[in-house]
Amino acid sequence: MYIIVVGGGKVGYYLTKELLAAGHELVLMEKDPRRARQIADEVGSIVLARDGCEGKHLAEAGANRAGIVAAVTGDDEDNLVVCQMAKHHFDVRRTIARCNNPKNEVLFRHLGVDEVISPTRMALAAIEQDIPVHELLHLAQFRGGELELLEAQITEDSPAIGRPARDLDLPDGCRMFLVIRGDEPQPVGPDTVLQAGDKVIAVSKVENEGRLHRELIGDDGAEQDA
Repeated sequence: MYIIVVGGGKVGYYLTKELLAAGHELVLMEKDPRRARQIADEVGSIVLARDGCEGKHLAEAGANRAGIVAAVTGDDEDNLVVCQMAKHHFDVRRTIARCNNPKNEVLFRHLGVDEVISPTRMALAAIEQDIPVHELLHLAQFRGGELELLEAQITEDSPAIGRPARDLDLPDGCRMFLVIRGDEPQPVGPDTVLQAGDKVIAVSKVENEGRLHRELIGDDGAEQDA
C-alpha cells in the first residue's frame, strides 16, 4: 500500500520507520528543510521537504494514488487541513489525523477524518485504569463523540447487585452488552443478574452517562447529568 505521512516529528519519524520495516511504500513530508534532511540521511529519498497543507505538494507526493494519508504533525489545524485536502481533492480512501487537543476530536470526525488518534486521550485512558472503581472508565468514542464506550465495575454497594438487566432504569441511547465475570465475558440479556465484582461494558450517549452511573455504581455520578 502507498502511504503518505505528513509531519517529521518523533511520531512521524518512528511511524515512517515502522511502515518501511513492514514493507510499505511511502513518502514522508516535512516542511522544515533541516529536519527533512536529517531524516533523509537515515531513511533515504522518500522524504520530501514540503508543506503537506498545500495541494500542489500533496500532488507532488503522489496523493492521487495514496491509499492512506496520515497527518501527524504537532499542530491540530495542520493535520485537519491535510486530511481535508487528501479526502476531498485527491479522493484518498482513508485519512488518519493526530489530534493533540481532545476538544478537537468531535470536529475532526464531523469533517470526515476517518481515524482520529489522540495521545492525550490514550494517556487518560491508561491513567483511568487506576481511578477508583466508583467511576466510569471511558474506553472509546463513536459517532463523532456522541457515544461513549464505557466500563463500570460493580462493587458491593452497587444498586445494581441482584437485579436482572431488564429492571435497570437505563435511558434511551444507553445499552449494556457485555459483562466480564472473573475472566469470562458474557453477553448481557434481559435476565442477566449483576453480581459484585462484575465488569460491565456499555455504550451510552454522552448526556446520559450520569444516569448510567447511578444505576450501576451509585449516586456519586449525579453531577454528570448537569
